[in-house]
Amino acid sequence: MFGFFLRWLFAFALLAVTFNPTRWNYTRWAMENYQSQLSVTVLAGLILFIGYIIYLRATLRSIGGLGMFLVAAVVGALIWVLIDWGILALGNRDQKVWLGLLALSVVLGIGLSWSFARRAMSGQFDVDETDE
Repeated sequence: MFGFFLRWLFAFALLAVTFNPTRWNYTRWAMENYQSQLSVTVLAGLILFIGYIIYLRATLRSIGGLGMFLVAAVVGALIWVLIDWGILALGNRDQKVWLGLLALSVVLGIGLSWSFARRAMSGQFDVDETDE
């Protein structure tokens, strides 16, 4: 369980560092500083891009596009229920952005953790296919 939490936390951090409603994010920083710090902007962008490749590739391999859609649908339905019950109110844009980041990070966190969960439930390992 702690492993899932760490994988989700890193997914959330990756998304939040890239964009969030505060002024402390890569997107805003890059737009303001790319002319004076182009090399650092490119380096930071490439590091973020590598993080996305790792998460998206692992997620697509473990749960696939349909699995990503289903996890996103369940998270969306859960948010809908929380809004319906009055537990969650979407009053401003910033709150909606944070909620979207949370939802996307859950999809990526589950995708990266699915092989571990499947092995724990079934005892079977996931292995990559090779063309040898």
